[in-house]
Amino acid sequence: MKLVIQIPAWDEAEQIGSALAELPRRVPGFASVETLVVDDGSTDGTSEAARRAGADHVVRLPIHRGLAFAWRAGLDAALCLGADVIVSTDADRQYAAADVETLVAPLLRGEAEIVVGDRGMATKKDFSPGKRLTQQFGSWVVRRASGTDVPDATSGFRALTREAALRLNVFSRMTYTLETLIQAGHKEMAVASVPVRTNPPVRTSRLIRRTSNYVLVQGANILRITALYKPLPVFFSCAALLSAAGLGLVGRYVFFVITDHNPAGHIQSLLLAAVLFVASVVCVLSGLLADLISINRTLLEELVLEKRRRESGKRDEEISAEDRA
Repeated sequence: MKLVIQIPAWDEAEQIGSALAELPRRVPGFASVETLVVDDGSTDGTSEAARRAGADHVVRLPIHRGLAFAWRAGLDAALCLGADVIVSTDADRQYAAADVETLVAPLLRGEAEIVVGDRGMATKKDFSPGKRLTQQFGSWVVRRASGTDVPDATSGFRALTREAALRLNVFSRMTYTLETLIQAGHKEMAVASVPVRTNPPVRTSRLIRRTSNYVLVQGANILRITALYKPLPVFFSCAALLSAAGLGLVGRYVFFVITDHNPAGHIQSLLLAAVLFVASVVCVLSGLLADLISINRTLLEELVLEKRRRESGKRDEEISAEDRA
């Protein structure tokens, strides 16, 4: 079995050498361990630094595309290299590289298809109280949306089987962590979590520059991905809220008619209620339409999955032929 450890990196020339040096070159259960650096359009010579540091493979994107795109590009490259298991970690050395063995253990035992490293958000000392609370709340929302039981949904220290990597798609540009968990839950993949250690931060996060902006963007992503995979509950919930608000306004109108005997003075309540009821109907119809689109998207994902399997299968045959030669 082959393990490929991928590191998405953007302007990490100073850190990439240390990050690669800490990664294990032997992991029990694997015949070979290879490292892959995805240079996300860096301008500081990250690719060259990675090659000098001994990276087995370097993929360079011509322009900066964002963490999510770089991560997916890394998965595709690892699959082409014949990886049976793919581990993702950060170039800033946030995660203890020695815990790679802990991370892949549930996969080797056949207990999971995706394993997420749990940093222990509730007690992580280098996070501010506000950041810890935000991360914990976000993880709770993702658990509700995905049906998985991952306490640290934003952790980027992950291990995936080959099949899981083939089945996952990424639509967001900012980060892949929450989106892929919601997908995994919808596609009924086995997801596990293991405690992992972290290192002291070497710099401030470039992904979360402002907590408020991060929360808004990730909240929108959670809603969008949930609506993509579970459109009926999302749209029907919106319709129910609008209908409830409309009924409340009708009740207000009836109350004032009975007590004030001047219905003309409160006709605006009925007008607004009518608008809310129409909006509720539109939400229901939109939900039905979105559900039909979701069925087509599922069929398209199956076609993409088969294409990826064929391409990775051909690459495996080429690698086997090279090894025999």
